[in-house]
Amino acid sequence: MSNAFQLGRRFIWAVALLLASATTVSAQDWIRTGTGLGVEKVRLAAADFKSSTQDPKNVDLLKTFNDTLTNDLDNAGIFDLVSKSFHPLQVPGQPSEVNSAAWNSPPPNASMLAFGNLGAAADKVTVQGWLYDLKNQASPQVLGKQYSDSATADAVRMIAHKFADEIIFRLGGGINGIAESKIYFVSDRSGHKEIWMMDYDGANQAQLTHLGSISLSPRISPDGSRLAFSSATKSGWEILMYSFDLNRMVAFPRFGGMNLSPSWSPDGKIAFSSSRNGYPNIFAIDGSGGNARRLTNDQGPDVSPTWNRKTGSQIAFVSGRTGLPQIYTMEADGTNVQRITDQGYAVSPNWSPNGQFLTFSWMRKYGPGEPGANDLYLMDVASKQWVQLTHDAGRNDFPCWSPDGRHIIFQSHRTGTDQIFTMLADGTNVKQLTFKGNNTQANWSWK
Repeated sequence: MSNAFQLGRRFIWAVALLLASATTVSAQDWIRTGTGLGVEKVRLAAADFKSSTQDPKNVDLLKTFNDTLTNDLDNAGIFDLVSKSFHPLQVPGQPSEVNSAAWNSPPPNASMLAFGNLGAAADKVTVQGWLYDLKNQASPQVLGKQYSDSATADAVRMIAHKFADEIIFRLGGGINGIAESKIYFVSDRSGHKEIWMMDYDGANQAQLTHLGSISLSPRISPDGSRLAFSSATKSGWEILMYSFDLNRMVAFPRFGGMNLSPSWSPDGKIAFSSSRNGYPNIFAIDGSGGNARRLTNDQGPDVSPTWNRKTGSQIAFVSGRTGLPQIYTMEADGTNVQRITDQGYAVSPNWSPNGQFLTFSWMRKYGPGEPGANDLYLMDVASKQWVQLTHDAGRNDFPCWSPDGRHIIFQSHRTGTDQIFTMLADGTNVKQLTFKGNNTQANWSWK
């Protein structure tokens, strides 16, 4: 078999890999501890906020606020949220109305209570919210906040997100909540594969690019100001850049060859796969596109880099240098290359915010007579211990960590089309976020 034929076959595999884009598990203790899910859950009651004005807008705004707050706290993964069917009939709207005994006794048995009020007047909405420790009669208040904004559903949703994140921060070990974070993804619902964005819970889905081509692998910068992605242009596959400060595409250097799967480092550098020198290899550039450095020099192909988000000193990537694609790690300068998967077909690595874990898609049995399944796995990088997160639920790929390290977003074909789902980092609490068209390659904001 000629070298040219082998190169062509491998290159086609690399392109196909990037273009072709629940069940609970009993996770090991080291995963739960490492992701901040191992502590005993706080028994929290989130009372429906009360209306503080008679404005007719209050009815709809209250429902939006209460639904959003409850959903955010339920999604957090650190609470035992009291069912509202167990709530006392009289809910408090302000501190003087709190009956601690009613909330702290059966059936609610709550140890913490979130409550407050919302009022709309003259196109403005004001929300007052409190968090009480029901077991501390002497000094129960843990949190007291007031918010004001325009009297719109979007503004009220954002207030609920902010209040939820305050609660999660105080009761979740000082880790910031994710209710205000964003998700970027690829969707073909407009007729072309364009870049879209949505809130962390799937709300407010909106199209960002209108290039009329194929765009893939959106990756948001650490400061949230820019989005890098790869797109088929007249000159070939290039890394393109969208600016959120300007709300438009901005100029970015072209590199020649096929350039795919950009990934940001914590300090704003970009790694990507490029065939500018023949075989697809991993390169790194500054955030402005300058100072290109080649990090791998192998007849791979080498694709799909992802930085250690805590240290920025390591990169994980996919290589076909030994045949089927496997996950490797290396130092940020390309040295100390180590293979970390030992069999099958492993792709789409993503590094956790704490630098301890990689999650990736792995078909552990692959070959003639071995149909296998694309499932998501989580691996402790130091020990190479791993656990399977998805089981027998279609093709699962492109996992990405949330900024709090407690959640993972991913794409799955389990419904018959490619859609985006979230789950806790131990594989539980799976929820579908997209439903229209095919939606793939989701990327979570850094904060």
